[in-house]
Amino acid sequence: MADQSDKSVSAEGIAAAASKAAQKGGLPPVHLWNPPFCGDLDMEIRADGTWFYQGTPIGRPAMVRLFSTVLKREDGKFYLVTPIEKVGIRVEDAPFVAIDADIGPDRITFTTNVGDRVVADADHPIVIRGDQAEPRPYVHVRAGLEALIDRKTFYRLAAAAGEGPEGRAGVRSAGQFFALEP
Repeated sequence: MADQSDKSVSAEGIAAAASKAAQKGGLPPVHLWNPPFCGDLDMEIRADGTWFYQGTPIGRPAMVRLFSTVLKREDGKFYLVTPIEKVGIRVEDAPFVAIDADIGPDRITFTTNVGDRVVADADHPIVIRGDQAEPRPYVHVRAGLEALIDRKTFYRLAAAAGEGPEGRAGVRSAGQFFALEP
């Protein structure tokens, strides 16, 4: 594990690499990057979607967005990666929060707290975990990374729900039915 001075350098290096990749447009190809593990970084994504570095919230949305573009999940663990380094971070629940949804007759498009937009479909399913008393709704964003659907957005989905297979309440998007019950 790297010492504290190495962690600061790694955070700066990851931010610089993410910034460089962002200038090329689109998301960096993190799925193609397999750098060596360089230790854990004192970074955490809380359940409410707030990113912390060394115990302090990262207050710049552009920096959070930058880090989110180089986030990767492998074997249930989360990493920030560049072509030359990989550092572990902690994630309390899901790394993103779906904070809004455009609910159309045939398409639901979610917007996350880091600016991603994703249409619920076969590759980006809505999944309900938890139980009837406390359902925990998520939508797949990319490469094993999910967004917890916030309460107001889930209530809007529930208001738009209809009956699906087996009489379950749910919503339709991109030709798919997604149950809103665990």
